[in-house]
Amino acid sequence: MRSNKVLGSFKLDVATVWSQPEHQFYHKWALLTDPDDITGGPKGYLKCDVCVVGKGDAIKPPLRNEKDEDDIEGNLLLPDGVPAERQRAKFIVRVYRADGLPKINSSILANVKKAFTGDSRDLVHPYVQVSFAGLSGRSSVRRNTTCPVWNEQVVFTEMFPPLCQRLKIQVRDNDAVNDTVIGTHFLDLTTISNDGEKGFLPTFGPAYVNLYGSTRGGSVMDEHASLNAGLGEGIAYRGRILLALRCQITDQLDVAPSEVEVETTIPIQESNYGKNEDFLVFMSIHEATMIEKRVSDKHVYFELSIGNGGNNLDGCSNARPSSDDDSDPESGPESISTETTMWQSTTPPAKPMTNDKIYYFLPFWDDKPCLYVRTVFQDHRRRLFNSNIIDGIATKLEEGLGEVSALLDEEDGSAERKLREVLEELVSACGRYLSLARAAAAASTPGRTKLDKERLRLCQREIDHLGSTARHTKALVTRHSLRERYKTSHTYLTKLKALIEDPQHSLPDVFVWMVSGGKRVAYQRIPARYLLFSQVAEERGRHCGITQTVFIKLPGRKSSGPEGWGIQAKLQVNMWLGLIKQKQNLVPGIPKGYELCYELRNIERTLTLPPISLHYTQKQTFQLRAHMYQARSLIASDSSGLSDPFARVIMGEHCRVTQVIDETLSPTWDEMLVMDDILVYGTRDEIKADPPIIVIEIFDQDNVGKSEFIGRALARPHIKLREEAYQRPHLEWHDLFRGTDHAGELLATFELLQFQDGEEGGDVVAVPQAKEHYGGDNGPMLPVPRGIRPTLAKYRLEVLFWGLRDLKRIHLLTVDRPRVDVEVAGHIIQSAVLTSARKNPNFTNPVKYIDLELPEQELYCPPITIRVVDCRSFGRFTLVGTHIISSLHRYMWTPATKRDREAAAAAARNSLSPGEDGTLHPNNSNSLVPNNVHGGLPSGRGGSVSYSRRETERSPLLQKDTVITIDYGSGTVSKLVAVTKKEKSEANRRRKQSMMEEEDDEENRDWWTKYFSSLEAVAAQQQEERTARDRVDGGEAGGDQQAGAQQQEERGQREIAGDKKRHTTFKATSTAAKLAARLSPKTQRRKPKHNIATLKVIPGELETDFSGFREWLHTFHLYRGKKTGGDDMEDEGRIVGKFKGSLKLYRWPLPKDIDDTTITGGDPQYGFFQGLPSNDPIHVLVRVYVIRAYDLHPMDLNGKADPYIVVQLGGKKVSDKENYISKQLNPVFGKCFEVEATFPQDSMLTVQVLDWDLVGSDDMIGETKIDLENRFYSRHRATCGLPTRYELAGYNQWRDPMKPTQILARLCKESRLDGPHYGPGKVRVATKTFTLGSIDDHDPQPPRPLVSEEQLALAVLHRWEEVPKVGCRLVSEHIETRPLYNLDKPGIEQGKIEMWVDMFPMDMPLPGPPLDVTPRKPKSYELRIVIWNTDDVVLEDDAFFTGEKMSDIYVKGWLKGPEDTQCTDIHYRSLTGEGNFNWRFVFPFEYLVAEEKIVISRKESLFSWDETECKIPARLEFQVWDADHFSADDFLGAITLDLNRFPRGAKSSKLCTLNMLKTDGTVPMVNIFKQRRVKGWWPFYIKKENEEMELTGKVEAEIHLLTKDEAEKNPAGLGRNEPDPLEKPNRPDASFMWFLNPLKSIRYIIWHNYKWAILKLLAFFALTIFFVLFFYSVPGFTVKKILGA
Repeated sequence: MRSNKVLGSFKLDVATVWSQPEHQFYHKWALLTDPDDITGGPKGYLKCDVCVVGKGDAIKPPLRNEKDEDDIEGNLLLPDGVPAERQRAKFIVRVYRADGLPKINSSILANVKKAFTGDSRDLVHPYVQVSFAGLSGRSSVRRNTTCPVWNEQVVFTEMFPPLCQRLKIQVRDNDAVNDTVIGTHFLDLTTISNDGEKGFLPTFGPAYVNLYGSTRGGSVMDEHASLNAGLGEGIAYRGRILLALRCQITDQLDVAPSEVEVETTIPIQESNYGKNEDFLVFMSIHEATMIEKRVSDKHVYFELSIGNGGNNLDGCSNARPSSDDDSDPESGPESISTETTMWQSTTPPAKPMTNDKIYYFLPFWDDKPCLYVRTVFQDHRRRLFNSNIIDGIATKLEEGLGEVSALLDEEDGSAERKLREVLEELVSACGRYLSLARAAAAASTPGRTKLDKERLRLCQREIDHLGSTARHTKALVTRHSLRERYKTSHTYLTKLKALIEDPQHSLPDVFVWMVSGGKRVAYQRIPARYLLFSQVAEERGRHCGITQTVFIKLPGRKSSGPEGWGIQAKLQVNMWLGLIKQKQNLVPGIPKGYELCYELRNIERTLTLPPISLHYTQKQTFQLRAHMYQARSLIASDSSGLSDPFARVIMGEHCRVTQVIDETLSPTWDEMLVMDDILVYGTRDEIKADPPIIVIEIFDQDNVGKSEFIGRALARPHIKLREEAYQRPHLEWHDLFRGTDHAGELLATFELLQFQDGEEGGDVVAVPQAKEHYGGDNGPMLPVPRGIRPTLAKYRLEVLFWGLRDLKRIHLLTVDRPRVDVEVAGHIIQSAVLTSARKNPNFTNPVKYIDLELPEQELYCPPITIRVVDCRSFGRFTLVGTHIISSLHRYMWTPATKRDREAAAAAARNSLSPGEDGTLHPNNSNSLVPNNVHGGLPSGRGGSVSYSRRETERSPLLQKDTVITIDYGSGTVSKLVAVTKKEKSEANRRRKQSMMEEEDDEENRDWWTKYFSSLEAVAAQQQEERTARDRVDGGEAGGDQQAGAQQQEERGQREIAGDKKRHTTFKATSTAAKLAARLSPKTQRRKPKHNIATLKVIPGELETDFSGFREWLHTFHLYRGKKTGGDDMEDEGRIVGKFKGSLKLYRWPLPKDIDDTTITGGDPQYGFFQGLPSNDPIHVLVRVYVIRAYDLHPMDLNGKADPYIVVQLGGKKVSDKENYISKQLNPVFGKCFEVEATFPQDSMLTVQVLDWDLVGSDDMIGETKIDLENRFYSRHRATCGLPTRYELAGYNQWRDPMKPTQILARLCKESRLDGPHYGPGKVRVATKTFTLGSIDDHDPQPPRPLVSEEQLALAVLHRWEEVPKVGCRLVSEHIETRPLYNLDKPGIEQGKIEMWVDMFPMDMPLPGPPLDVTPRKPKSYELRIVIWNTDDVVLEDDAFFTGEKMSDIYVKGWLKGPEDTQCTDIHYRSLTGEGNFNWRFVFPFEYLVAEEKIVISRKESLFSWDETECKIPARLEFQVWDADHFSADDFLGAITLDLNRFPRGAKSSKLCTLNMLKTDGTVPMVNIFKQRRVKGWWPFYIKKENEEMELTGKVEAEIHLLTKDEAEKNPAGLGRNEPDPLEKPNRPDASFMWFLNPLKSIRYIIWHNYKWAILKLLAFFALTIFFVLFFYSVPGFTVKKILGA
């Protein structure tokens, strides 16, 4: 057995996939090549999906592509812009030298040696490994040095552009046992190249790359060793390496692609690439607080370092480089020996102190330590300046867009103006950048690499373009396009962020370490550009010379997860980084209030270094008042799914704690914490301008062990200085974070008060009286003062307790007697206890209410907590799960009053022009002109579906009846309407003109006719929407250039009028739909069928169209268990059940002039949930119609699946395993499943698609779940969709047991409405009248008088949402498209399924039989084609003897595929291109008329279990060939005829041209299924390289289509055989095979062509013989005569 051989490979890195839309390649073809055979071309193609997802992310299936997925060239797995044919390129990575590497060898052998000998001077043996596109190359090893010099290059050969974007450079330590990694850096090729028109190939350096990883002290078991490999943020500087990279495109084919070449290269002069400068990092520490208790028993100090400068603990390299650069002073700062004068990098060690034993602090008091490090680096500040300017632009834009987003959420009208301001700022900032960049480019900066120059040009181009597009976008901002322009602005932000970071490093990052007991404990890493100083404000780092708060965190993996949530220390620091000659500029940033020491007075002198400490003389004393009111949406920290939260407020070294609130995620503390004698150093003005930061931490109190951290917020207090007037603060929401996860929100505010001497109050709010109970050791507990806490108002909370679903076991016991508690602001409403949740999980007494006081401002409203407890024996209560409702906005109800309605009506009257209020237009087939006689404004009922209808539509200004038009359907007009003789004759004339189609006959229509007609309608609608969108965008771009209030007003009025026309006329819509139908590819082949009923095909779930049917019944997930992370997948695992019910919160008592109703149309004074249906168990007949599935996930090795349907409802399960569909990913099921169910026990319907397997259990492909209960009880009447027409028989038969009149009457009764009242052509419901309008807009005649009440009722039902107050949209007849998911592959869609569900209560009259949706069976046909003649066929061969042009012509054809090919006999030796055949092809086939597809059923292979069905287009292929006997036949030409639409044949050969193949509509087309028999001439052609067609022949053929029965009655033989034989063709005698007929060959080839030559030759031979004999005979004869013989 030989080993597996690689046939082909394809390389791609994850970053390329991530950069794609939705982070995925979908249904793409990967080109496989052999890396060892680069001249061999493609080795094949592999179709695959590649997707990169994070944990818990859902994969979004892309939109269906218009490209044919089997078109390999059009669907190659390549990013946009990458050509299909790629060149080869050399990537040359040059490695020059490194320095500053750790000196301690941490290998195993070195540690053994150290243990035995005690010698720790062993240095590393470094080498560089470069990895790219799956290949690696390594430099040579340098022994015992921390400053190695290599001067080598690693050469990779790869396709260009490469699909692997990352290049890994790793410095490793050579070791006999195991090489260890010193440091890793990744180069992203997308950042060092540009593929635009003015782009550049990958280029880098020569530039130093800084390496980061674990701390420099070597140890055998280094817990942070993974950081050296680039996994995570490096916690220490590990040296730097000098690199260069360039790319060469090559056309040579002799390169060895699988190998990596390593060569020596010429060393460079570093001074050419950067000038060395002295840099200074300065940091003054003003306070060090919040130090963890575990490090408090030892002395603590802080260390500042940049590069190896300042690193005192694990030492910097003092070994000088062992190269010829020994004496070179520019060999880098790392070779300089440690000098104590160079830096003062550590604070004096001190033992932490504490006031409360919670957090510790270092006692700096008046003397603030200062740290500085002076070191040498190459001066590449220009790179950082450029990054800082772009960063500043991006930060401002992000802040501005954040404000716009907040205004949009609040629906604030000023959002439009704000967005314009933000874009104006962006334009000016871009202009400023360009002026700075041009000045920088003009300056002669030494050491600029090629990448520096290219990147500067790229930034200038991009930002110039960004500025101009932002200016254009600003001009287009309108009220209607605001959200679109906001999204566009976010793309600008993304582009800016991509430009910020420079791939070439300049200065190493700055590290601040906390050291305790000689060990590094915690750190913070700050990028150097944040601290860099520049004279130009835009170039300065964001933290340069600014007092900031730095949180010290744990190193490595400890920084993420529960250990890293806590703060190790909080530093208040002031940092500065710049050239040593600019050090005088560090002074202005230091907070004032210190004594000017000698060093600062003489800071401008060259040799003067910064001071060691600052002595502060100015300090202010404050009182801090922390008003802690409440928190919401906290993270659950206990196993019960709740927490016992308390808060700590930390200010400097002071810390106060609130009370603990048990078992809640929304605690209300209502507590004021007071801290006296808060010392703040600095001047009063600076403190006022930049208040100190307050840290608030929320913890969960645990009885055993340490309190668990929940979240942290930062806040700035309101400062009140001694002489200032007091201003009362407002409570504010602060976001809480745990790590990077959002952990909730805190409602609080903070005051820092400075009192007058001897005065303890003044105008400040007095300290309130303490609460009755005391807070233990912390003294009296003070409430939030009255002026600051929210003002309360009286509310009523009404709760609908409907039932509980899917409760899981708790403590191994089933939950059988649950109770629901709803808590808000300390008030609890309890439901009744369910006696047996298994028998009936619904509550018997569902509606309860409570009156309570809540804050008037919705912003301050506390959350609502829903708790479910299980009442067990012996009075025990077990918490099952909880649900927190953070925002009450969805459940608040503000009733409409008469005053509101009058105000709105007055506003509407003012906004309408006088001539407009009466203009009405008739509407479409079921549409009503929205027109209300006495209707009020739409009420603001929470949870009800809102419709985008203008307020003017419901205003009482429009006093006409609503006009309806009725779709009469097919064959029903004569029954319902009196038709005149004139109309009848017109209809008959039209009928004669149109072609009669089989399928259009009424008896031949079925449900699938309606389905396919609906799909065409959807395609037409999408086309119409695209056209309308394009038109709107064009109009908006033009109209937005105008200005002025008058033009805006006119435009608004035009919009109102246009909106009215759009809602009220169907004529324009239908015209556009017809146009779109003609344009759509499917219907180009077929005229749109008129008079066919349609249904609605919903591209998603039905719930999305109706807000989940949650108008009064909501589903709340109950959570239990501790939350440890922030992902949604974890939340799903914490769900223990569902509570079904609803809440409504409203002001009480209700206003007296209320003009609003409840959902059911009742009086809200008697409760909001009155009149709801009973929740007693009810028996229901459920019919599940499954039409088809598509894009299923393959489950078998052959890339297919054998799907079948399983339906589950409660305990009932129906499987359709016997009818599985073999080897299909797009199966058509056409099944109806009937199940009887009892609500609420059996309310969750599960439809599964399984894959049938011959051996083993069947695998589930995917499933979808539908909550039938919400649908059943919904006001939208989702039990059985309303058809567009009322018909009693035929394919569109009414299937609901209730007729439209009964449904309308029932709706009126349930909504307490008067009616319906039917009149001639009109219906009145309550105060609204619906009048029948004419179908034609321009028809002056009155409406037709005779229309059935059922038709009228159905038209009213389709516009039920127009009924005032209680109206809502009803579910129409539909098919919903539901995604399929599999629990084993969470979040990844496994396909889609088209289906719908009907539900009928068993206590009502039962419906008729279910609809027959069985897939259509294909019809059997036989296609007979007679090939009569060919003409003008190109002559391909040369005659054997004569050299004449000729061809041996034959014709082949097929219908189902090349394996189905039939051929004529051969017409030999055609010298003119004419061929005579009289040959019949016979193709039997199965055909689906509706889909216009041929159905082929066959076994895919010998071992296939059953046949596979596939559908192909009905296309007939003809080809003409030249037969060759000793070589392959020559292809001459072809033509493809689509049997549904192909050009009519020409009457003669002369009229047959390539113009017949035009598709512009000028050529008459034939449908063989209508025409049945066609005869004519068609052209053969071939396509040239430039895609032009060349005529290569013509064929005369007769195409005859027969049904199977017709073919059996009139059989015909193949070729010229019996039965019905064809005559033999009258071919020339010269048509034969030369080597089978030698005599004929002599006669027709030799004699025919050389007759005269042969005759002349014979005559010549005769004459020659005559003369020869004559001259031979003459002498003898003469002698004879002379001698007389």
